[in-house]
Amino acid sequence: MDFKSAYDRWAEMVNRAIDNYVAEKDTPEGSIYKAMRYSLTAGGKRLRPVLSLAVCDMLGGNAPEIMPFACAIEMIHTYSLIHDDLPAMDNDDYRRGKPTNHKVFGEAMAVLAGDALLNRAFEIMVDNCLGLCVKDIHYQKAARFKNSGKCCVNSKEMSPITLRLMAMDAIAEASGASGMIGGQVVDLESEGRLISPELLQYMHRCKTGALIKAAVMSSAILCGASEDEKSRLETYAEKIGLAFQIKDDILNVEGNPEEMGKATGSDAANKKSTFVSVFGLERSKSMLDDITAQAILSIDEFGKKAEFLKEIAIYIHNRNK
Repeated sequence: MDFKSAYDRWAEMVNRAIDNYVAEKDTPEGSIYKAMRYSLTAGGKRLRPVLSLAVCDMLGGNAPEIMPFACAIEMIHTYSLIHDDLPAMDNDDYRRGKPTNHKVFGEAMAVLAGDALLNRAFEIMVDNCLGLCVKDIHYQKAARFKNSGKCCVNSKEMSPITLRLMAMDAIAEASGASGMIGGQVVDLESEGRLISPELLQYMHRCKTGALIKAAVMSSAILCGASEDEKSRLETYAEKIGLAFQIKDDILNVEGNPEEMGKATGSDAANKKSTFVSVFGLERSKSMLDDITAQAILSIDEFGKKAEFLKEIAIYIHNRNK
């Protein structure tokens, strides 16, 4: 199966799962579900959940076990976009070619829709953990017998519930004050002033890269990856996360608004610090080339099984929206 067909197949699997996780309800608060679904089903690339499923496939894991966490990450990502678009933040009118959430439902409902998506993400992951609690009790008894009462430290021997809690912890940290939200804080406080290259990269490792990294690493954790495998995947995730942001900054300067579904030039208008404003357009393009090559090289040891992940790095490099 070629890259596009495989990508589309996984994205469609994610879309079907999301449709079930966030269904409209005929209840007094039913309007919140409409607002949640409006942004969640607005046609995103599904890059993060596809990454989770691709890592799972490469490591020989079970896709249905990964799916709740993959969808949760997409909900967290979508909530962040709803809040980013608000007048108090980036004040954007369009996202993915459609009016932003607050333009359709109002600012108050958009805030609540974002909050609700974040909470729903953790509901889904907790429900998945609770569903395994009974099985886990039996697993832990067997593990204690096998190891003469010693705790399991090898991820291959950890119980399913432990692996899920570790994955949830990775996602929570990536979403919070030391991850995505922290990066957004640095972004807000950097508007209108020149920042160092080091702070710029730190900001984007948090704001954009953290959730991309969580998509890769949570799947690796759930699949019981070895420490060496996790180390290689962590490097890969960090590189493609940075590449994604550099490409975003380049597209904001020279992208096609019709293809992107939103206006270009907003970073300069809002006096934001970007790779282009700090390094210049040509240097940013050169950095994108180098980081993409590093991402591909970092997973070379996985052999042919890593071809799809390598193609994703190229896809991020070449994308036009």
